[in-house]
Amino acid sequence: MTPSRPRTFRIVLIALLAVAVLVLAGVLIVLIPILTHQSAGGSGQNLPTEFVSEVSATGADGRTRTLEATTPDGTPAELDQVTPGESLVISGTGFDSGIGIYLAICAIPESPSEKPGPCLGGIPEGAESGDANATVGLASAWITDAWAWRAFATHGYDDPETGAFAAMLTVPDPVMDGLDCRETRCAIATRADHTAASDRVQDILLPVAFAE
Repeated sequence: MTPSRPRTFRIVLIALLAVAVLVLAGVLIVLIPILTHQSAGGSGQNLPTEFVSEVSATGADGRTRTLEATTPDGTPAELDQVTPGESLVISGTGFDSGIGIYLAICAIPESPSEKPGPCLGGIPEGAESGDANATVGLASAWITDAWAWRAFATHGYDDPETGAFAAMLTVPDPVMDGLDCRETRCAIATRADHTAASDRVQDILLPVAFAE
């Protein structure tokens, strides 16, 4: 005996409502942490003026973050004369793995309370396609362990407990999207991703200058 049409309609409606509830729950699970995130304060780094291959700063959260740039063979990078197409290995420790970060060459802000940017390199490759394996030849990187975003990020933290990560960046052209790093002071920068965009605690800068 086949079910009546009203009963079939009710079953379909209930199924659709169940799907809608699950989708809404998923959206809320993703959005609530973003909307309720409280800033942990500043990174503790004063605006840098010197070209160094490594820098450390202790943030308002008590974590000491270190950012280092080396060549692929492990020697300290000479950041006062980088060239487009050059490969740099950027590694960090002490970061809060609960906060994802963007890694790129960005304009140095006028104040430590301001977000570094704009940045060269655009959206990290893989961030739109969900190709987590797109980690080679990147001009920028997105590092996160958040389950909702991990498939879209280019990297995860290598050691969440110590906040360690490493990514190989390819130095982009110095001029992109209105930013000219030949005229504006720029740095290899880490900053909190869109899930904590107003949080400055992960901002660490290594100044760079492009070779003529």
